[in-house]
Amino acid sequence: MNRSLAIKLGMIALLILLLMIPLLMINGLIDERQELRDGVLQDIARSSSHSQQLIGPMIVVPFRKDVKVWNTNEKTGVRFLETVEQTGEMYFLPEQFELDGQIRTETRARGIYEARLFHADNRIDGRFKVPERYGIAPKDFADYRFDEPYLSVGISDIRGIENALTLTLNQQTVDFLPGSRLGWLGQGVHVPLPMITAQGSPELTFGFDLRLQGTGELQILPVGKSTKVHLAADWPHPSFIGNYLPVKREINEQGFSADWQTSFFSTNLLETLQACEPSDGCEAFRSRAFGVSFVDPVDQYLKSDRAIKYALLFIALTFAGFFLFEVLKSLAVHPVQYALVGVALAFFYLLLLSLSEHIGFTLAYLVSASACVLLIGFYVCHVLRSVSHGLGFSAGLAGLYGLLYGLLSAEDYALLMGSLLLFSLLGVFMVLTRKLDWYGVGAKPAAAMSFDLGEVK
Repeated sequence: MNRSLAIKLGMIALLILLLMIPLLMINGLIDERQELRDGVLQDIARSSSHSQQLIGPMIVVPFRKDVKVWNTNEKTGVRFLETVEQTGEMYFLPEQFELDGQIRTETRARGIYEARLFHADNRIDGRFKVPERYGIAPKDFADYRFDEPYLSVGISDIRGIENALTLTLNQQTVDFLPGSRLGWLGQGVHVPLPMITAQGSPELTFGFDLRLQGTGELQILPVGKSTKVHLAADWPHPSFIGNYLPVKREINEQGFSADWQTSFFSTNLLETLQACEPSDGCEAFRSRAFGVSFVDPVDQYLKSDRAIKYALLFIALTFAGFFLFEVLKSLAVHPVQYALVGVALAFFYLLLLSLSEHIGFTLAYLVSASACVLLIGFYVCHVLRSVSHGLGFSAGLAGLYGLLYGLLSAEDYALLMGSLLLFSLLGVFMVLTRKLDWYGVGAKPAAAMSFDLGEVK
């Protein structure tokens, strides 16, 4: 390879590296705008209600227990048996738990940013069966004293409760009281259960309606020995989250419908609750929830960030097209002209980011790509001294923008499509330059590189 060609390739490579500076700045701007958007969404959630997690209902039986322990007298060193009182709670989960939720969503805007809130109309039904003596062995039962049992429901943000909560218990109606009464459970509501005694209780069937507002996510803990949950909403882009996926789901443009079904065999929830550590908020128990997220899984910032990851490849391919015209048509394209085209390509991502905040990503992509193709096409027609070749170059650039949008849209097939694209472009480059004398490139006198492209065979 002669010296002039090596210098030209080196300058092109240096220009590509220099163009990474504005691209990195734009990438940082994407992160900054995303953080600003997330902060506004948090402000909206703080003024309404945050993500919601529903835990329960469960029956809680506070107890005090006499425990005999050996102690040592500090003065005499004599060991003696002492009775101390320990306190705690027994927990009983439902035999059956069913939830039917109908959800509608709404958007609330602050400036150019929007938060999606949901309103869930939930019907919750189930059945409890409390064992005789609360499952305590007869020989140990005399050591226990019990306070009044209660039914507790954990609701992560009680500001989202939109109705007066009333519990139907064995055809009797009682009102919920504020507070879950369990520190590790957090916020919620409860109902005293004076009818439950240690001598054994009949089966308790329960039911109540819960209208709940939240932002972002709705999670449900499958507390039943047998749990069935049905959720339907008008949100067409659900993201199912948590430890369990729906056993059945339907998604269309009008919304989604999903069903979950679990048992103690699959959740191991009863054993996890019995090993609950209140000091860490019983995190192992709380983490076994499932639900749905109402956040757009791929917003304009994520799409813009994914688009800019292809910027280096995009600029390299455009410069490769310029270089092909140089070597095939014996034209001299100045590094400044390369740089101007590269800056125009970088500005595409800035236009894409700023426009997508106002008109949506798809339309912003179309407008930004069209503007860049028109600008670069006008410029290239004069650089290549041929309208036909300039239009051909513009058409190729428009095709690249179309392929980039396809890569951004096909998440699962992005790698495959990208690999096929690069292989195809390599093949085109090899076919076009198969008869080119690379040793002779750049050795022609400057005067020979000024004639019109149309004169080259």
